Amino acid sequence: MDNKTAKELIDKYLAGQCTPEEEALVETWYNQLSDKQEAMPGQPDYEARNRQISAGLPPPDPTTPAIRRLWPRIAAAASIIICIGIGLFFLTQPNLQKLKVQIAKNDIISENNKSENNKAVLTLANGQRIVLTGARNGRLAAEGGTAITKTMDGQISYNAQAASSAGAAAFNTISTPRGGQYQVVLPDGSHVWLNAASSIRFPAAFTGNDREVQITGEAYFEVAHNKAKPFRVRSNGQTVEVVGTHFNVSAYSDEKCIYTTLLEGSVKVRSKTKTAIIRPGQVAINNLNDEITVKQADIDEAMAWKNGMFMFNNEDIASIMRKVSRWYDVDIDYKGDISNIYIDGNYSRSKSLKSLLRNIELMDNVKFKINERRVTIIAK
Repeated sequence: MDNKTAKELIDKYLAGQCTPEEEALVETWYNQLSDKQEAMPGQPDYEARNRQISAGLPPPDPTTPAIRRLWPRIAAAASIIICIGIGLFFLTQPNLQKLKVQIAKNDIISENNKSENNKAVLTLANGQRIVLTGARNGRLAAEGGTAITKTMDGQISYNAQAASSAGAAAFNTISTPRGGQYQVVLPDGSHVWLNAASSIRFPAAFTGNDREVQITGEAYFEVAHNKAKPFRVRSNGQTVEVVGTHFNVSAYSDEKCIYTTLLEGSVKVRSKTKTAIIRPGQVAINNLNDEITVKQADIDEAMAWKNGMFMFNNEDIASIMRKVSRWYDVDIDYKGDISNIYIDGNYSRSKSLKSLLRNIELMDNVKFKINERRVTIIAK
C-alpha cells in the first residue's frame, strides 16, 4: 500500500466513512503507534517492521478450533498497518492529531488516564466518608493513634503514632467503584492493591496477637513479615493465613470460585472444613462448596490486572465480559448462545472499551451493540 492509499484510508476514517474492518485497522495501527512511541526513521524498513509485528503475534493452533485469537484478521494485514503507521507518521502530522481526537470521540470510553482510575472511598470508623479521588495530599484523619495520609503518588498510608486500646475497634474500609483501583499501606506496613469493584476492611491499628483484614472483590497483598503476628485475609467464608508473603486473592461475588495465587512465601487457605497449603507458583481454587483444589498457576494471568492488562487464556466470553463490566463500568446483556465462544489474547486496560470490543468482533461470530453504558453481546 502506498502513502496515497494509506492517506485515503485515514481520511475516510476521519470522515466517518470506513467499514468496521477499516476502522479496526486504523485504530489498531494508532494503538500500536501510541504504545511503541519509537523514534522512527525517515526511510522505514518495512520488511524489518513486518518481521517485528509477525514475531509478536501468536501462531494459530489448529487443534483448538473453538478458541478465537483476539487479533485474527489484523494479523493478515500487519504489513498494511505498518505501512500506514510509518509512512504517515511524518507525512501527515496534522491528520495524526485529528486521528487522535477522532478515536477519543468515537469511543464510549476514551483512552484511560492511569491517575484518573485511582478512584476509591475511605469510610472511617465513625461513618465519615472521604472521596480519595479528589482528596488533597497530606494528612486526612487520625484514628486509634494512627495518622491516615494521602501520599504524593496517590496511595493511602497508615502510620501508627502511639499504641491505643481504642485502635483495635476503629475499623476503616476502602472501597473502589467499577472502573477504579487503589493502593493502601496498612498500619503494619503491608501493601495492598485493590482491583475494580473491591473493598478492604481493616483496623486503624493492629493491636492484638494477629493481623486480620476482610476483602470483597480482588486484591494483591505484599505482607510485612511478622512471625509473632500472623496475617489473615477473610473473604466470603474463606481465610488465607500468612506470616509475610506476596499473593493475590480474587473473590468476586459474581464468580463461582475464589482464587488465591501465591507469588512468594507460604500460604494456608481454609474453607469451613478443608485446609490447603500452597507454594509459590500455585493457585488454590475454592469452589465455595467446601472443596479446595491446588493447581499450578499462570502468574502472568493472575497478576495481569495489577500490571494494567487484560490477559485472556482460553477464557469464555461471559467471564471476559464480567471483567470488562467491572473495569469500564458498563452493564452487560446477552442475545443468542455464547456458551462456545472462547478467546486467547492480551489487551491493555489503558485502551478504550470500543477498541477492545471491535477487536473481539473480528472473530466473526459475535458482535456488540453499545447504548450509553450498556453493552449487548449478540451471538451470530
